Amino acid sequence: MIKRRHSRQRDLIYDYVSATKLHPTAEMIYQDLKEVSPGLSRGTVYRNLNQMVEEGRISRLPFQVERYDGNTHPHPHLVCESCGQVSDLCLDYDDGLDRRISQELGCQIRWHESYFYGRCAACAATAAAEG
Repeated sequence: MIKRRHSRQRDLIYDYVSATKLHPTAEMIYQDLKEVSPGLSRGTVYRNLNQMVEEGRISRLPFQVERYDGNTHPHPHLVCESCGQVSDLCLDYDDGLDRRISQELGCQIRWHESYFYGRCAACAATAAAEG
């Protein structure tokens, strides 16, 4: 793990992200924290978030870049961490999961999305060949 300098703003950002279940954007974090820490800049927020992801302290969720899919039926995807390709997986959609979660939480889920992360067949083969 990379050792970073301790800073009040860094701790503030980490505490904010750790305390919420809302999966905030960097802009949301900046807007909420600038009132508490007027000297905080967007650059500081982005830089510290990136560093915390590199350190494994927080996770970055892949919702910033829009992609389009001609298949409008619910289905899972594989996201290749090597080449960035997103491909459909030929797996059955589990709508029973929606019902079970709805009953357990008392909410109404209409559908869900599943993303699997790893290497596509081409990148896995290349990695295996490289040894």
